[in-house]
Amino acid sequence: MLKVENLSFTYNSKNTDATILSNIDFTISKGEHVSIMGESGSGKSTLLKLIYGEYDLTEGHIFWDDTEILGPKYNLVVGYDFMKYVAQEFDLMPFITVEENIGKYLSNFFPKEKKERVAELLEVVELTSLAKTKVKTLSGGQKQRVALARALAKQPEIILLDEPFSHIDNFQKQSLRRSVFNYLKQNNISCVVATHDSEDVLAFADKMIVLHDSKIIANQSPQELYKNPRIPLIASFFGEFNLINDQVVYAHQLQMVEKSDLKVIVNRNYFCGHYYLISAHTEYDIIFFENRTALEENSEVFLEVVQQ
Repeated sequence: MLKVENLSFTYNSKNTDATILSNIDFTISKGEHVSIMGESGSGKSTLLKLIYGEYDLTEGHIFWDDTEILGPKYNLVVGYDFMKYVAQEFDLMPFITVEENIGKYLSNFFPKEKKERVAELLEVVELTSLAKTKVKTLSGGQKQRVALARALAKQPEIILLDEPFSHIDNFQKQSLRRSVFNYLKQNNISCVVATHDSEDVLAFADKMIVLHDSKIIANQSPQELYKNPRIPLIASFFGEFNLINDQVVYAHQLQMVEKSDLKVIVNRNYFCGHYYLISAHTEYDIIFFENRTALEENSEVFLEVVQQ
């Protein structure tokens, strides 16, 4: 289990102390997947680096089982054998091949097992066809997949992923997410993902931790947060939404009816595949709702909230 207790962290600059995280508490069980969500600058990446031991805590403690995670004041070499961290910058060896990078830290005393392990991980990150390719020739997204595979090579107990799919194009992202997170679950590897993209984690996270103003403002399952987002920031992770009578209403929860108290004028239609996102306005607000067909601009329609 990962246990974070009363964690606080402050960057000390010349004349000011910038508090990044304050009084952070949470636990992660063995094999559990947790996403760290928040706006840019909310401290997501900093929290991962603190868990990894890259920085010293201002206050608090971090434990993996009975081992306390300590920073550079206490460790000459940052990190622990049971934990791997994949940063947004890839520390790869450019002049050797993909498979050599992945197997770099695996023992050469068992060449058959090493070869099988590398082949397995190449399949997980969908790079089998590039096994013999030198890393220097790869795209940013391909390098990101090599970094993921190398982090998994020695079967860590917990892996920390910072924006793990940010360089990967949408064509490959969907299947890669499924492959990586399924592999982690099958091998009971705990996972902490810091991301601003909810699609990276919503289908795979057991819990979502939301950071705002240096604190945790939510720590629940994605399903619980979706049903009761409480504030607009949380609702924004799940798609377009409106504030109607101080209540969060998702765009798909509004439907057209013949008559209601909510009358809007259509501004614009946005094609989204199997539906259109409609932008409309009342006297005071902009309202977004979904419809199967486009609507005539400047037309008047009535809406009501339906629970879906």
